[in-house]
Amino acid sequence: MRINRTQGLVLAFGVAAWVSLGIIVAVAPEILFGTLRLPPGEQRGVGAAFLLALLAFLVLPGVGVVRAWRWTFWLILVAFLAGLLRVPASALELIGVLPANGPTWYVLLQAGIGLVQFVIGLAMISGLRRAGVWGAFGWR
Repeated sequence: MRINRTQGLVLAFGVAAWVSLGIIVAVAPEILFGTLRLPPGEQRGVGAAFLLALLAFLVLPGVGVVRAWRWTFWLILVAFLAGLLRVPASALELIGVLPANGPTWYVLLQAGIGLVQFVIGLAMISGLRRAGVWGAFGWR
């Protein structure tokens, strides 16, 4: 089974997001676990369990990407296009209209992730127009 550029881009984003979350859990666990009020000794175990659970959750869409399942395409496309909503939400957090979910760097990271998701969603639409569901995008 071969994967094209669109599938590879979606898979790479998923891996990068999971690795980034692992780094955040390792370096700044208070961002993720601050609302749970866990004692410091329990955060490491809960963080590892959370990352494993997330990995298990991401395997199904990953298989759907590799096998080019249509429903997975549409689900991921809608989710990635909706990533653009992270930008105004982050702006509202920065100006104090919404409560911040973390430090400024984390709020900006969320906005950046939303922009990347949106661009990948546009690439998916480009591939859809060129070759159908899971078609390779052709920007040059």
